[in-house]
Amino acid sequence: MISDSQTKASEGSADYAQLHRDLVRAVDRICPRWMADKADDLVQVALMRVMEIQRKKEGAAELNAFYLRRAAYSAMIDEIRRLRRRQEVSLQGGGEDDEAVTFDPAAPAPDPERASAGREAGRAIRDCLGSMVAPRRHAVTLNLQGHSVPEIGKLLGWTAKKAENLVYRGMSDLRGCLEGKGIRN
Repeated sequence: MISDSQTKASEGSADYAQLHRDLVRAVDRICPRWMADKADDLVQVALMRVMEIQRKKEGAAELNAFYLRRAAYSAMIDEIRRLRRRQEVSLQGGGEDDEAVTFDPAAPAPDPERASAGREAGRAIRDCLGSMVAPRRHAVTLNLQGHSVPEIGKLLGWTAKKAENLVYRGMSDLRGCLEGKGIRN
């Protein structure tokens, strides 16, 4: 005879398998080709996030296709940001006979026009940040320094949702302010 706990466990594993398949499908739809080697990692990160939400809401969270795509997209964006912060360079091989990996050194200094534009943009960003309310300013500043939204929440002692809202609203305010000053991407 099968016990209730065995029935729940088999239902749980079936739900997990279906959730995994749905996330694989979502990642396949949104993942750019240059990140194809990271697709499995993205699925795992998205799966962990969804499972954590399920745990917090005691299984009451609605997991529709849109939500799963959004979770996969969020995981992909976080991975892109992480890659940009680390500037990973593949060092394949490693044997003594392999060609040495050469790096193109950065220019010693930007040309004067670019340096001036950078200083102008920096002043505009500082002005825009100065006009924000303190919580948004703190959230945006940490985001611009490369911290992820969950890290920002932990650093500032906020819930993940509060950190997410403050970062996204603050970044929207910053973009609007910079556009008002004539500065675009």
